[in-house]
Amino acid sequence: MALKIRMARGGAKKRPFYRIVVAEGTSPRDGRFVERLGHYNPLLASDHPERVVLKTERAQYWLSQGAKPSERVESFLAKAGLVPAAQKTTRPQKSAPKKKAQERLKVEAEKAASLKAEAEKAAPSKVETPQSEAEAPAPLKEEAATEVPEPLDAETATEAPADAAQV
Repeated sequence: MALKIRMARGGAKKRPFYRIVVAEGTSPRDGRFVERLGHYNPLLASDHPERVVLKTERAQYWLSQGAKPSERVESFLAKAGLVPAAQKTTRPQKSAPKKKAQERLKVEAEKAASLKAEAEKAAPSKVETPQSEAEAPAPLKEEAATEVPEPLDAETATEAPADAAQV
């Protein structure tokens, strides 16, 4: 008879409440159990004293009899100091790109750096020539003279689009 220390679910729908029990490994989750060791209420705050209630003496007895705790119950027992804490597994880090991909990235980085350098060389040449700035405002004045003045009558300006909308 392999004994397990595990949780049996109780409570209403979407309002879980778990009993920490010692049960045979083949019995159903919420089925028959040997002894009730405590309870766990996940709806309470994590620092609330009633969140996990455990009979430590009885849990120690069942552990000495060979009962195996589930992962969740083992973490509760570790917090109570009855068993050593299990080491948390770390996810493996993403592997580095392969050789060809690294070469491709290096070439792209070099191209980007050369384009950036060319852009920096081109930008200062425009700023350094004050003559081009002096010539730039003169054409703007000429363009202003060639523009057609707007009609003075505001009604004619609004009527023309209205006629176009009716057609």
